[in-house]
Amino acid sequence: MEAVHHLDHGHEHHPAGIMRWVTTTNHKDIGTLYLWFSFAMFMVGGVMALVIRAELFQPGLQIVQPEFFNQMTTLHGLIMVFGAIMPAFVGFANWQIPMMIGAPDMAFPRMNNWSFWLLPPAALLLVISLFVPGGAAAAGWTLYPPLTVQMGMGMDLTIFAVHILGMSSIMGSINIVTTVLNLRAPGMTLMKMPLFVWTWLITAYLLIAVMPVLAGAVTMTLTDRHFGTHFFNAAGGGDPVLFQHIFWFFGHPEVYIIILPGFGVVSQIIPAFSRKPLFGYASMVYATASIAILSFIVWAHHMYTVGMPVAGQLFFMFATMLIAVPTGVKVFNWLATMWKGSLTFEAPMLFALGFIFLFTTGGLTGIVLSIVPLDVQVHDTYYVVAHFHYTMVAGALFSAFGAVYFWLPKWTGKMYDEKLGKLHFWLSFIFFNLTFFVQHFLGLAGMPRRIPDYALQFAEFNAISSVGAFGFGLTQLLFFYIVLKCIRSGEKAPARPWEGADTLEWTLPSPAPYHSFETPPVVK
Repeated sequence: MEAVHHLDHGHEHHPAGIMRWVTTTNHKDIGTLYLWFSFAMFMVGGVMALVIRAELFQPGLQIVQPEFFNQMTTLHGLIMVFGAIMPAFVGFANWQIPMMIGAPDMAFPRMNNWSFWLLPPAALLLVISLFVPGGAAAAGWTLYPPLTVQMGMGMDLTIFAVHILGMSSIMGSINIVTTVLNLRAPGMTLMKMPLFVWTWLITAYLLIAVMPVLAGAVTMTLTDRHFGTHFFNAAGGGDPVLFQHIFWFFGHPEVYIIILPGFGVVSQIIPAFSRKPLFGYASMVYATASIAILSFIVWAHHMYTVGMPVAGQLFFMFATMLIAVPTGVKVFNWLATMWKGSLTFEAPMLFALGFIFLFTTGGLTGIVLSIVPLDVQVHDTYYVVAHFHYTMVAGALFSAFGAVYFWLPKWTGKMYDEKLGKLHFWLSFIFFNLTFFVQHFLGLAGMPRRIPDYALQFAEFNAISSVGAFGFGLTQLLFFYIVLKCIRSGEKAPARPWEGADTLEWTLPSPAPYHSFETPPVVK
């Protein structure tokens, strides 16, 4: 009986201090953990980017050795994708999805806890790979053989880290799919769900489909390294291009995994600050699903230069161009939502507008890169770097900033400093463009990426880009300050911080009561 009594009053005994965070099964706590972890990784990855830009500030080798430069390139990519952007959006999902669909918590609270706590060790492995013999894999974040087969122990740590990150993603996704399909409040049909929930449902299916593919690719690399297989070794009858096919079959859906939750965030922010419902809700859902499906059949547009048949190049070119259609539908709907709305321009709205403008720019250069003869010219140049940073930084990161400002009053019960939030946007916007816009010109002029030194003709644009990068990096310290200031001493938020934003997550009580999942819920 004592045990029953103890379980029955679980909420009286839940741990405090650090153990609360280690053992928590509350979706809000876990969302908070994800967000702080992703910010820490964003800073680590950002410092690596600044090492890269410092080296490229002027021609000649001045700050780091070429080998270390390549390690920075690899780890910057892996940490930003798997450590910063993806956990940030999983954090938003954890916080918002249960509230948006009227669920008491996520479907598998303990698996939720585990999927977070797999991340810190994985991040640690990635960083440790810098300090072991052979260093981190200097093969780029794409981990192409034969480089990865010949590397030292750092590569093994990197492969292990990728496995753990993949496990975390798959568990998080299973949790999201189950929650959305099974725990919706009565009357919350699929076509009534907020778009953020829809984008995450589709993203979760993408993750479950492609994470095992990446796991397969790195496992084959591992067996090539240690067990005498020859999957990617031409001398033993294997094929290094096979790795590229497997990797990009994961890698292309991955870029949509990164951006779709961003689309969802923007689809929440724009209607709220336009004071009218989202234009074309159903078409947004179908466009998101179409993007996800098409993302599986475009992978080889990353590989036009490997010597594929012209018929293959044509197929991948047209399939890639086709993705522009549903994406265009989304942009049109956002613009139509704002049309004749009573708009105000607080920080979340500014980031959403910056997102639309810059992400569309990135989309246009994506269409340029889909054209085979053009891509062959600018493949592996800074044009590609500019393109994907316009989609990843201006796309995923700007929408994440917008989400933080939009939901902070909900999460903390306090308001952030609006003037500083706007300053953060404008500084980020200006420095981002300073950093990456000039890289289009560098790429068109033929400067290859992933090199620590370059010809004099590229010096001016590189100097501009490096100044922009340091400005952008320092601006994010302002963001950190704004969030801390809001948590510690922000003014009390009104019940409806954004007048007119009457979506479900603003009307539910917050924070939810503590849930003890020791006891089965009582069905009334």
